[in-house]
Amino acid sequence: MYDSQTKKVKSFEDLTAWKAAREVRKYAYLIANKLPVSEKTNLVSQIKRAAVSITANIAEGYGRYHYQENIQYCRQSRGSLYEVKDHFITCLDENYITSEEYAKGEALMDTAARLLNGYISYLNRSKLT
Repeated sequence: MYDSQTKKVKSFEDLTAWKAAREVRKYAYLIANKLPVSEKTNLVSQIKRAAVSITANIAEGYGRYHYQENIQYCRQSRGSLYEVKDHFITCLDENYITSEEYAKGEALMDTAARLLNGYISYLNRSKLT
């Protein structure tokens, strides 16, 4: 999808921010699937819903073709990213995950947030030109 000759992104799947968000989503599902059955209708569903929202909003924003709309969807994605982080803190507080599992998730989320913020900055600069 990425054209190495023209260095153009051809799909949202080529975005580094989306790729990092995908890793967060995959890890969030891994954690959610190992939580107690008693949390299935609450915390598990909240984690999965928020995790899917991270990548889905980046993809939807990319498809809008207008910088400001794309930026808004990326901001929603960032909000979902921090929601997952809060859910991971809850999992840690409730001893559902280890501090090592939390740290791995936090590192993935921090990377995704940094890349998403960079993408938002790029979009902001692009709309001015």
